[in-house]
Amino acid sequence: MDLKLSGKNVLITGGSKGIGKAIAKAFVAEGANVAISARGMEALNKAKEELEGNAAIFQADITNPEEREKLIHSFVEKYGTIDVLINNAGGSNGGKAAETDLGLYYEAMELNYFSAVHLSKLAIEHMKKQQSGSIINITSIFGRESGGKVTYNNAKSALISFTKSLADEVISNGIRVNSISPGSILHETGNWKKRLEADPEGIKEFVKKEIPAGRFGTPEEIANVAAFLASEKASWIVGASINVDGGQSRMNF
Repeated sequence: MDLKLSGKNVLITGGSKGIGKAIAKAFVAEGANVAISARGMEALNKAKEELEGNAAIFQADITNPEEREKLIHSFVEKYGTIDVLINNAGGSNGGKAAETDLGLYYEAMELNYFSAVHLSKLAIEHMKKQQSGSIINITSIFGRESGGKVTYNNAKSALISFTKSLADEVISNGIRVNSISPGSILHETGNWKKRLEADPEGIKEFVKKEIPAGRFGTPEEIANVAAFLASEKASWIVGASINVDGGQSRMNF
């Protein structure tokens, strides 16, 4: 299927590994102009090699508002505009709700929520000029139900809510905003890989009990949905939060 993404200007945060890198590969394969951002230059250079040089790299700490502004400015300066923004960067911290320091809640919100809000607002300024664009927020099934670390879940829940609010505001400008809620995804640099190596039998039991499909998801399975959502094939999908989880979520919708 030709998704007609050739020539589209795509920015992916957290694009140096895992889901972000897989998304970058999917858009490169579609002929898009792809740029990835991350904090670590070494990881960015390695990802660029894996993408065979078909992606630009921008070093940025997106927990810093000034660096978020610089990132969008640098991207638009290079490509002229922005057609697709993938807010993928994120991470978890803390432990039980009552035992987690308040500062960790703020850190989780800055990384997982406020960065996406700010980058979306900055991107929309350019998308409105061309009356088109797509923003995709990578959230989690645990932004929709109980599970995982509370700081992360709080932030992802807020991002799902923001996605719907922003989507309804900007669709009249030809801008579609949606989110993807992955379940448990296995990749080389992720937490599930570390847990699998530390406790293979325990994780095997987890998969059997918690994931109806009987296996972990792959980054590529998230990337395929992201490419579809960014394309005109998904023109009537607005403000949606799509589970990509092999049936792991316990919700009915």
